[in-house]
Amino acid sequence: MKSNVLSRYRVMAYITAVWLLVFTAAIIAKYGFQTGDTMLISQIHGVLFIVYVVFAFDLGTKAKWPFGKLLWVLAAGCIPFASFFVEPKITREARPLVAGAAPATAKA
Repeated sequence: MKSNVLSRYRVMAYITAVWLLVFTAAIIAKYGFQTGDTMLISQIHGVLFIVYVVFAFDLGTKAKWPFGKLLWVLAAGCIPFASFFVEPKITREARPLVAGAAPATAKA
């Protein structure tokens, strides 16, 4: 697997996570304090999330992940703060694949 597959995923995971937090703050401001508008923020996050899904799916197919793991990685882009925890774990597991070795397994 090429290193740019992992790099694209990592960049989009962080960008999507930050925009999800911005969107969450905008929703709280709009409905909690009756201020602001969320239309532009939601559209930007939506486009970024679609790119994230494409890159995560690309990484998952090249790393030969089971379907459940792929769903968990995709769901991490929908849960505030989840990408900040899932991305480092995925990176640790995928780095050996970039180097051409067997994938690292997570220790329980």
